Amino acid sequence: MSRVMNFNAGPAALPLPALERARDEMLDFAKSGMSVMEHSHRGKEYEAVHDEAIALLRSLLGVPDDYEVLFVQGGASQLFAQIPMNLVQKGGSADYVVTGAWSEKALSEAKAAAAMLGGGVKVACSTGTGDGKEKSYVRCPLPAEVKADPQAAYLHVTSNETIHGVQFEVEPSRPFPAAPVPLVVDMSSDFLWRKVDVRRFGLLYAGAQKNIGPSGVVVVVVQKALVEKGRKDIPKIFQLRTPAENKSLYNTPPTFGIYMVRNVLSWLQGLGGLGKMEEMNRQKARRLYGAIDKNPGYFRCPVEKESRSLMNVVFRLPAEADEERFVKEAKAKGMVGLKGHRSVGGIRVSTYNAVLPEWVDALASFMEDFARKG
Repeated sequence: MSRVMNFNAGPAALPLPALERARDEMLDFAKSGMSVMEHSHRGKEYEAVHDEAIALLRSLLGVPDDYEVLFVQGGASQLFAQIPMNLVQKGGSADYVVTGAWSEKALSEAKAAAAMLGGGVKVACSTGTGDGKEKSYVRCPLPAEVKADPQAAYLHVTSNETIHGVQFEVEPSRPFPAAPVPLVVDMSSDFLWRKVDVRRFGLLYAGAQKNIGPSGVVVVVVQKALVEKGRKDIPKIFQLRTPAENKSLYNTPPTFGIYMVRNVLSWLQGLGGLGKMEEMNRQKARRLYGAIDKNPGYFRCPVEKESRSLMNVVFRLPAEADEERFVKEAKAKGMVGLKGHRSVGGIRVSTYNAVLPEWVDALASFMEDFARKG
């Protein structure tokens, strides 16, 4: 079997050791005579996996005791609505920073959810320029640009924009906003790329399918006090206190997805933790952006250098025909998932944790050769 070099944006590459572990345990998990997918979520075999996944997350990220670690369903897109449903009180509002397509979607859903329950949403800052199909995002805001309302329920930020290739806090000049209210961050595409101080945030959430597992699982790390403040006049299944009070086992969770998250987290711990992972991710980004910047007549990254994503590297070639040829020739060399999102075009290289440095070296060499040939 020949595995490809997978640069897809999500679902994305998974570490080979995590997949091999799943393969080896597929038919007979923990000598139980069946797979983990067939186990009751209330049985001791699955419960051990569930508890280990939570413990690994707490250890890797340094999650304090006054924070919950939750596994929920519905994707980060459900959280776009679920967070304001929980945290925006009647007559209250929340603030949003918009830096790309995903924060636009989060804002849109929050407006609908908050209005339904008698609240509102405001834009604290947007870095978009242009309108309609010409609208573009090329940077994160400077700290002084974010005008957060001190009475807001929270300030929402998307840490990494997969479509536009814009990421917060890869450079000191573009930090997460320092808000007078809880900071809520969608980290779906850069969760665990490095260690962060969890206490800076009121709530972090991340769809697993980009950096830590398969689709179907969302990780939520949230202050217990924020959970307790949540509204009780919404359906129980949407209240964050429900998974918090039931160890994320109120109803049947995506057990195989959580099992795979456990495998990935175990791999990450064995690799040396988040310090080692940040080192590898920065190495991959330097190699890719180096290939782009050394060939400015052929490759153009539209994102300001201080905001360039380490997870989703986007760039354009001189013409769309060149981009189509680039994707085709790269695929012939075993490199897949390089076509940019249909809304913006171009090339997108997703370099999540499971993407190996040697894959990036191979791609960067291909890029340099492609530019030379013209």
